[in-house]
Amino acid sequence: MRILIYGAGNIGCLYASRLAQAGQDVAILARGDRISALRDHGITLEDGVSGERTTTAIPVVDCLEPADAYDLVLVVLPKPALAEVLPILAANEHTPSVMFFGNNAAGPGLMVSALGADRVLLGFPGAAAIPHDGAIRYVITSRQEQPTTIGELDGKRSERIAAIASAFERAGFPADICANMDAWLKTHVAKILPTGGALFYAGGQVEQLASNREALQLMVRAMREGLEVLRANNIPITPSNHRVLLWLPESLTVFLMKKMFASKTMAIKVGHAQQAMDEWRLLGDEFRALSADTGVAMPAMERLLAANAQ
Repeated sequence: MRILIYGAGNIGCLYASRLAQAGQDVAILARGDRISALRDHGITLEDGVSGERTTTAIPVVDCLEPADAYDLVLVVLPKPALAEVLPILAANEHTPSVMFFGNNAAGPGLMVSALGADRVLLGFPGAAAIPHDGAIRYVITSRQEQPTTIGELDGKRSERIAAIASAFERAGFPADICANMDAWLKTHVAKILPTGGALFYAGGQVEQLASNREALQLMVRAMREGLEVLRANNIPITPSNHRVLLWLPESLTVFLMKKMFASKTMAIKVGHAQQAMDEWRLLGDEFRALSADTGVAMPAMERLLAANAQ
């Protein structure tokens, strides 16, 4: 499969490197100083658990031309950057599949308007990555926790989505094909907005959040508010096991969250939050739009969104 990774941030480099190691024909699109750095030094990954390092040379391009042909363009960019790249993607009509790989609470409407429904796929990484000592330190989340999750807009298990899932699996990313990626992404935002807000509310460090009961309580309450907003909009909570947050006793949920944030890999999993302030603000606005006509109050969510804005 010929793949272009559109975006050379930590997650883009992680997927580019591992897909190339697994035998895919991969190029990565970068800009500015990042181009020469990648061309000169390749991509060095560091396993966040074992500490093992690998360096992979990846072809680097600085633009997507209208005549370029790929089997898949994987767009790994912060949500605020999408408006700028949609015209570029639309002008390239030789790539049949464009997967938008990241947070989205507003739905795929803008992507579909630009590219047409047949070309648009949605997905989300099952991994986290941060820069560390000249490398990208990463963890790949398990199938039980959060696999790389992808899907067609109509939810069908098409031949192309199965092929993409297989490519991810061969690269070491547990993959799941979701029948309702739009609902999955909105459910994810209902969880990560409170998580990011609680992190900032507690002082910005994972260790601070793990020991701050007030921030953890606000996070749990905000997650419940977010899930209630989804239910009020008839958006199925996806995956359905996340519904447990609506009925599990708050004290028990706070205890479980405290343990989760005390884990060794949590600093990697939420380490990008400090660099994603513009995205948090945009996602907050998108989620407020979802809640606007529901009548669901979100006092905890609003307190944490205010922490995000500081």
